[in-house]
Amino acid sequence: MSQTHPLTTTAFDLPGYRVTRSLGVVRGIIVRSRSVIGNIGANLQSLFGGNITLYTSLCDRAREDAFNLMLTHAGELGANAVIGVRYDATEIAPGITEVLCYGTAVSVEKTD
Repeated sequence: MSQTHPLTTTAFDLPGYRVTRSLGVVRGIIVRSRSVIGNIGANLQSLFGGNITLYTSLCDRAREDAFNLMLTHAGELGANAVIGVRYDATEIAPGITEVLCYGTAVSVEKTD
């Protein structure tokens, strides 16, 4: 199951909070590949059509890892929130994919 953080959003504001400081772009990058055995299993699943759960699981873990790396990067800058969160993925070689999660690290405080 994918994790989230209460002070992250794809929007550029957080309802109930005021941005007090922008700390810049933060990112988390992960490069993943499926093992040969995993590829064989996924190819067998593809014969029957539908959701290929082995690849779905791999993609979900890669996005979660990239998200957590982004949060770590934001924390290192002193941020307590990340706004404008986005994901991007690029195949850098056959079977090897880079997943990037990025956003703007900010400090926020609760509004009354």
